[in-house]
Amino acid sequence: MTIRNLTIRQLNIFDAVARNLSFSRAAEELHLTQPAVSMQIREMEASAGLALFERVGKKLYVTEAGVELLRYARDILRALSDAQEALDSLKGLGSGRINIAVVSTAKYFASELLAQFRRRHPAIELRLLVHNREALIEQMVANQVDLAIMGTPPEAPATRAEAFAPHPSVIIAAPDHPLAGEQRVPVTALANDTFLVRESGSGTRSAMQQFFAQRGATIRVGMEMASNETIKQAVMAGLGISFLSRHTIELELRSGRLVMLPVLGLPVVRNWHVVHLLAKRLSPSGMAFKAFVLERGRDILRATVGGE
Repeated sequence: MTIRNLTIRQLNIFDAVARNLSFSRAAEELHLTQPAVSMQIREMEASAGLALFERVGKKLYVTEAGVELLRYARDILRALSDAQEALDSLKGLGSGRINIAVVSTAKYFASELLAQFRRRHPAIELRLLVHNREALIEQMVANQVDLAIMGTPPEAPATRAEAFAPHPSVIIAAPDHPLAGEQRVPVTALANDTFLVRESGSGTRSAMQQFFAQRGATIRVGMEMASNETIKQAVMAGLGISFLSRHTIELELRSGRLVMLPVLGLPVVRNWHVVHLLAKRLSPSGMAFKAFVLERGRDILRATVGGE
């Protein structure tokens, strides 16, 4: 047996296992059973004559042979995706599929963005993925994403990024915080506060670190959390304060469950961008979605989550 016998289905399974480093998560993503995924990987290893994965303790790793094969597998999958887009371009906007990824902070307005685009183009199939910044970039590199909505575009790989709306970040606290209701709070006044922060790799975490570093200030980190919702609940419970996107807290501000602290230098205003790989040739449906975001994104965001 040789790798010439590998199927596209097997390459997709191999890619999913390598990205998730888990047979069960890959099976869930592909809507397969875990035994079916394991069987396909065993068949691939038999064809390659080498192990593609190895387990050390409870963790799964890609072997050296697996890394080498994965590079070619992704090239093949990317070429097939590009071929499909070329065929879609001959069909026009009557059909097509767009894989859209957003950073987790953008999920508060992404659904409305997609809903309004769908009203214009009901025949186009949309797939929405939500990731933190690092995972989103990995998905772009693996050609799993046509277009992404994120804050700061990556330095690598090369991308085309176009801003479509302001993205302010603020410091939030429970309504009974001692600084609530004050004006022009200096950064030094936060020295004794405990910060609840997003995980490493988050764009919000990077913006927060840059804000305090520029002012020569250090903060006391109490807990790291991977969810804006979890952070908001913890802040409301009085466990600390946090630096979050203004676009994640509109409901809590209106209901009086959270307040923004008027810290000097805030809000930090970045931009939301619609991003794709520079080498990516967008299909007509992808180009239509990008144009829609640039045309309507700002207004939809303002109407959905406010914060400007």
